[in-house]
Amino acid sequence: MRFTSLVVELIRARPSLVVWIVVLLQAAIWLTVPLLLYRGPPGDLATVLAFGREYRVGTDLGPPLAFWLADIAYRAAGHHMFGVYVLSQLCFIAAFRVLYELGRTIVGGPHAVLAVLLTMTVTVFGAPGLIFGPLVLAFPLWALLLLHSWQIIGQHRRSAWFALSIEAGLLLLTTPAAAGLLLALAIFALATERGRIALESADWLFALLVIVVLALPYLIWLVRADTLDALPWPDLAELHLRLLRWAELLLSLMIAMAGLIVLVVLNSGFIKWKPEDAPVIVRPPVDSLARNFVYVFALAPALGGSLVAALFGDDHIIGGAAIALLMSGLAVVMLSGDLIHLRRLRVLRAAWLAAVVAPALAVIATVVVQPWFASTEVATSVPASAIGRFFGENFERRTNRPLSAVAGDPQLAALVALGPSRPHLLLDATPERTPWMTLAKFNELGGVVVWRASDTAGTPPDAIAKRFPGIVPEIPRAFARLVDGRLPPLRIGWAIVRPKAP
Repeated sequence: MRFTSLVVELIRARPSLVVWIVVLLQAAIWLTVPLLLYRGPPGDLATVLAFGREYRVGTDLGPPLAFWLADIAYRAAGHHMFGVYVLSQLCFIAAFRVLYELGRTIVGGPHAVLAVLLTMTVTVFGAPGLIFGPLVLAFPLWALLLLHSWQIIGQHRRSAWFALSIEAGLLLLTTPAAAGLLLALAIFALATERGRIALESADWLFALLVIVVLALPYLIWLVRADTLDALPWPDLAELHLRLLRWAELLLSLMIAMAGLIVLVVLNSGFIKWKPEDAPVIVRPPVDSLARNFVYVFALAPALGGSLVAALFGDDHIIGGAAIALLMSGLAVVMLSGDLIHLRRLRVLRAAWLAAVVAPALAVIATVVVQPWFASTEVATSVPASAIGRFFGENFERRTNRPLSAVAGDPQLAALVALGPSRPHLLLDATPERTPWMTLAKFNELGGVVVWRASDTAGTPPDAIAKRFPGIVPEIPRAFARLVDGRLPPLRIGWAIVRPKAP
C-alpha cells in the first residue's frame, strides 16, 4: 500500500482546517511569550496607548484608528496589556484567513494553504506583531482590500464594492500609506481590461463617497495641521545616499524572508539527496490576470514602500514590512507552477516549525540572556504596572486627588501613564506633540515628573529642572527588572507638582 503523509492528505482534503490549526498555533505562541516574560510593553506600545487615551482625530503619529482600538482593548482587559496582545493576534488571524480566501479563489484551496504556510515564516509576523499600532491594524485591512478588489476586477462581483469602500476608509484612518496603496489598486484596475469594465458601473462613485465620509475628519485635520509642508523632501545632493538606504531596506525584506527562502531551497529539485516518490499538490490552471494581480501586489508595496521611505528619510518601510510581504508566499506558490512536489517532507516540516518557533526563542533569549552580556536595557523587563501603581498611589496620598498628568523622561512617563488613573502624558521636551496637555495646564492640574536617577539624591537632569523650576526631588525609587544581569538598578527620580487651589 502506498503511504501518504497525514499532513499532505489534510492539505488536499481539509485545507481550511489546516489554516485554522497553524494560524491559531502561531497566535498561541505569541500570546504565551509576552504573558510569561513581558513585564512592560514592547517598543512604543506605551506611547500608542497614551495617545489613544486622548481620542484625538489626528496626531503626529498618524491617523487615529489604531490608537483608539488599542485603548479600547486595554480598558476592556481591565487595564492589562493582555487585551492589546489579543487584539494584535486577532489582526494576524484575520489577515491570514483572508489571505487564504484570496489564494483559494486564485490557485485553489491546497495551494492557498501552502501560500499561508510560507507567509507565516516571515519574521515580521512574529514579535513585531506584539507592538500593536497602525502597521499591525493595516495588515488585515490591506488583505481584505486585496480580496475584494480581486472579486470586483477578476470575478465581476459588484456586491464587493460596499465592503471595499468600508475597508478603504478604515485604512485611510489607520496608516498614511493608505493613499499610495489605494492608488496602486486604482492604477492596476485602469491598466487592465477587466478592471476598466468593472469601473464602467457607477458603483465606484458610491464607494468613493463612503470613503470620503469615513476619512473626512482626518482629512480636515491634515489640512489644518499643514503636514504636507513638514515633509522632509529629498535633497538631490543626497540622492545617492537615499538610494543606498533603499538597497538596505530591500535587504532587510530579504532577511525577513529567510525562512521562506530556506523552505523553497529545501523543496527544490536541485538538491538531490535520496530518490523518493514525492507527493504532489495540484491546482487548476491560473488565469493570466490573476497571475499579474499576485505579482504586482507582491512587488509594488515592497519596492514602492521602501523607495518612498528611503527618499523621505524614514527608517521603516512605508506601510510596514507586513504589508510589503503579505503576498510573498502566494507569489512563490504562483511561480512554482501547477504541480508542486513536496520533497523531503520530514525536513520541510522541521524547517517550517523552526522558522515559526525560532523568533519566539529569540525573544526569550533576548529577555533572559541579553542583560548578562550587554549594557542595553530590555524594554519589556521594566515593571510597568509597578511603576504606574507606585506613582499614582503616592500622588493621590499626597494630594487627595487621582494622578491626572505625568511628564519627564518620555519612556518612563509613558509607563506611568498606563497606571490605574490613566494620567495624561505630557512630552515636555516637545509639547507640540501632546496638545491636550501644556506646561501651564500641567502646573495647574498637578502631576508627577519622572526621570532616570543618576545618583542617590535623585537630582533631576538640567533640561527637566529648567522646564519645571522649583520642583523638589523625592528619594529615588528603585524597581526590580525581570533580569538585572550586569545592568545597574533601575532608579527613577521623581517629583510632585502639586495642583493649584481652585
